[in-house]
Amino acid sequence: MPNIQLLNQKGAKVADLTLSNYVFGIEPHQQALYDVVNAQRAAMRQGTHDVKNRGEVSGGGKKPWRQKGTGRARQGSTRSPQWRKGGVVFGPTPRSYAVKMNQKVRQLALRSALSYHVQNGQLKVVDSLNIEAPKTKLFMDLLKSLGIEGKTLVVSGSFSENEVLAARNIPTIAFSQVNHVSVYDILNCKNLLMTKDAVESLEEVLGND
Repeated sequence: MPNIQLLNQKGAKVADLTLSNYVFGIEPHQQALYDVVNAQRAAMRQGTHDVKNRGEVSGGGKKPWRQKGTGRARQGSTRSPQWRKGGVVFGPTPRSYAVKMNQKVRQLALRSALSYHVQNGQLKVVDSLNIEAPKTKLFMDLLKSLGIEGKTLVVSGSFSENEVLAARNIPTIAFSQVNHVSVYDILNCKNLLMTKDAVESLEEVLGND
């Protein structure tokens, strides 16, 4: 089972934390990670794009000239696609890009993403997260104490207003509640900072196949 140090906000070791091997110690499943990230990115698309086909553009209705005898190509409407201001052929229409994903695949991908950060030494666990005032300096001091640099995802059961306000001017920091954490968010960061209660919650939810 993977072991990790449980730290306080000053970066000092509080205890040794033994992580669940089933949740934090598996070999990352590349295909599951790809499928879930692809599905999550597809779900981010609004799908509101739309164009007008020949039945939706204004005009037309009357046959521009008689069928035969003019020497020109036969035409039935001035709003056919080949005409200026005509309708679009096979253009995009509103649709949902959502991709169905089995729950076991999503859970496998989440366990793989967590295990990836553990294997690369990019996971840090603190006993609690408490920022006394909504000041950016306090949050920067926290990151410095923990030795965290670069893009970081902070995962906890809940966040106070002080924590959110203290970090909102730091472009490399993102927050996610443990019950809404996603594979895309985890893989989209260099470091993963979690509270002890978030780790226990994930082990409880993902511990049963």
